[in-house]
Amino acid sequence: MALADAIFSRRDGLSGRLPDRLEDLRGPRDGVVVLPVHLSWHGLREFDVSSGESRLVLYSILLGQGRRGDLARFVNSRRLAEDWPDLAALLSQRIRRACERRLGLLCVRLKLCVNT
Repeated sequence: MALADAIFSRRDGLSGRLPDRLEDLRGPRDGVVVLPVHLSWHGLREFDVSSGESRLVLYSILLGQGRRGDLARFVNSRRLAEDWPDLAALLSQRIRRACERRLGLLCVRLKLCVNT
């Protein structure tokens, strides 16, 4: 981990929750995900990861509240990269920056922005 990442992670408290690499996210690409109660206490626990809208809600919950194991289990790296331009707009600036630094998603967002 780079020094800048270590300093940033300590300051924002996300270091223990985010995986070290995007490839560490091995969640399903299709199907239904049922979140554990510690992530969804308000009743909405089932999400169809094949549906873009449902997946954005799921990933925003996971990135905002999930533990490292939750992220690795439920988030698919390719889906996250594909959804990142839309998902980034739903996240707090603190979480968005941490994900972009730690997982290399800033380049994904910039490439897509440049190509459109």
